[in-house]
Amino acid sequence: PHISTIIVSDIHLGSDVSRSTRLLALLRSYSYDRLILNGDVFDDLNFNRLSKDDWKVLSYLRKMSNPRRGIDVVWVIGNHDGGVAEILSHLLGVPVHEEYQFEINEKRFLAIHGHQFDKWITEHEVLTAVASSAYLLLQKVDPRHRMSRWVKRTSKKWLRMSDKVGNDAVEHARRYHEANSVFWGHTHQAVHKHIDGVEYVNSGCWTDKPSQYVTIAHDGEVTLRELS
Repeated sequence: PHISTIIVSDIHLGSDVSRSTRLLALLRSYSYDRLILNGDVFDDLNFNRLSKDDWKVLSYLRKMSNPRRGIDVVWVIGNHDGGVAEILSHLLGVPVHEEYQFEINEKRFLAIHGHQFDKWITEHEVLTAVASSAYLLLQKVDPRHRMSRWVKRTSKKWLRMSDKVGNDAVEHARRYHEANSVFWGHTHQAVHKHIDGVEYVNSGCWTDKPSQYVTIAHDGEVTLRELS
């Protein structure tokens, strides 16, 4: 199918639980005008951790960013991308943005990763790193991801943080961009709803099952989709 835009976030290439093979198959199944990588494309700065399938994703992105294809490939930086984004941006031919605004059918959209609104990761860097590592280990030892989904569903602190980041993203989109819709990631918690007239979509992640992504049709209709 041909659509206007695909948005994916939190791919975490280099992580043992990154579903790069499924992501590549998904991207190849669509024809689109714009691809937005909405943060945390990489898990960390260690390129030795990248698998063959991870490199295939990067090769695909490099190919799709060729100007002759007429496709806009955009990388919105996430907190895990720091230090690597600027370098790989040149190698892949993909521009990097702190946030990215675009319009479809007179509707104004904003893509931002969302870590900017998460005070916990800036105030508790060590604890954040430990918790992130523990969660990824849990996903690795539990291939069906039942435990990791249970943790996300039952952790009140996680859910409160996700709601607060989303609310702050909506306020930012409305106040500074007059956006009709805001897309974000960071919390790995897929959401699609409206807050005070602003459409609010978290595109989930590609380290869990099912994984999520967003499509936008040429008329501006937004759909949050799942891939098992």
